[in-house]
Amino acid sequence: MTVPGTTTSVSTKRSRTRFAVLASNFVILSLNYADRAVIGVAAPLITAEFGFSNAAFGWILAAFAFTYSPFGFIGGWLADRHGPAKVMGWAAIAWSCFTALTAAGVGFVSLLIIRLLFGAGEGPQATVTAKIMHNWFPKRELGTAVGIANGATSLGGAIGTPVVVAILGATQGNWRIPFIVFGALGILFAIGWFVVVRDTPEQHRWVSPAELAHIREDRVPGATTGDDEDRTDHLPWWRYLTLPAVWTTAVAYFGYAWILWTFLNWFPTYLVNERGIDLSELAVAGSVPWIGGCVGLALGGLFTDLLVRRTGRSLGPRRWTVVVCLAATGVLFGGIGLVSSTIGAVALMTVVVFLLYFTGAQYWLIVGEAVPGPMYGSVSGAVQMFATTASIIAPALTGYLIDSSLGWTGTLAFAAVVALAGALLLALFGRVRSMPTPA
Repeated sequence: MTVPGTTTSVSTKRSRTRFAVLASNFVILSLNYADRAVIGVAAPLITAEFGFSNAAFGWILAAFAFTYSPFGFIGGWLADRHGPAKVMGWAAIAWSCFTALTAAGVGFVSLLIIRLLFGAGEGPQATVTAKIMHNWFPKRELGTAVGIANGATSLGGAIGTPVVVAILGATQGNWRIPFIVFGALGILFAIGWFVVVRDTPEQHRWVSPAELAHIREDRVPGATTGDDEDRTDHLPWWRYLTLPAVWTTAVAYFGYAWILWTFLNWFPTYLVNERGIDLSELAVAGSVPWIGGCVGLALGGLFTDLLVRRTGRSLGPRRWTVVVCLAATGVLFGGIGLVSSTIGAVALMTVVVFLLYFTGAQYWLIVGEAVPGPMYGSVSGAVQMFATTASIIAPALTGYLIDSSLGWTGTLAFAAVVALAGALLLALFGRVRSMPTPA
């Protein structure tokens, strides 16, 4: 028997399942970057054991990116067709297995192959995260959601660095053990992911009608290009790559990725070899910049969502946030080699990572404004694939540049120029122009 007056209260009660999905995504991305941080922290021990030069070890680091980059696109394409929750779950299982397998490396060739496989497993995570947030959050909350989700990446580095150092200290410098530990954790996290996350709110039994209405309330077909989910006359996904807002975002994202991958792969080695800190000091010095990045990603999403609500515009605030912060990142990153003290260098790197990650959510959101929802995974995946070619080039080239006459100071300045070029192109050509129309 229904109690009078209760039906309306139950039917209008809004669940909060989207935040459980966000929390799950946060946890899985924390692990993703913690897994990546392991090799950076263990790098001095690995190179010492096998006698690798900086250039040779740079190729091992770059091998990850040779597969990570194309699998960013492949992951987005698969997410459009088979659902982002499934793609992310299986990707987490794959990258965790290959994290553990790194412990079996016995030399240059084996480590190179394992890193190729590891990169393929990790490749889909950024594109699929953007697709999941796009499916689960209203546009006015999207910047905050993407920022918080991606803030986990830097938190993973911040947590992973001291944890790896602690494991190395407890095992007398056995660099293989951290890879096994993090690989096992990944399998457990993936199981939890499959329990909580679904592709869309409509598929989740925890989502109330009121929450579903809230998620979809600002996605009226025809209101903006990105909202038109129900049309069937979209162009092929690759046609949207010609839009200025898309290709300039890809170039700016390339500059972002160059700074990120130089920092991720080489900063621990820089601190040990150039600044002379020991393993115990690396636990703090290597993790502090990651904390700045975590804060930057969360605040960047909140900040641009606030600007969007205040101005009624979406693309402009997000675009100029990228331009200003990426340019500042480049200038400051180039100056790290000129700082005399180690504490000053770590502090400046913390500011660099904060500003860099302040822009982190915006690339995905700019693309989301420019393309239809059904094409979002493929187009954003293509943007990521182009941008993350920096993750192929930067680790390997950095090794050669360090060994050259440029040294560390010139290498950091080179990275700064790459970031500044991306910011400049987005500033000059990144405005939304007329959309291509289907024939």
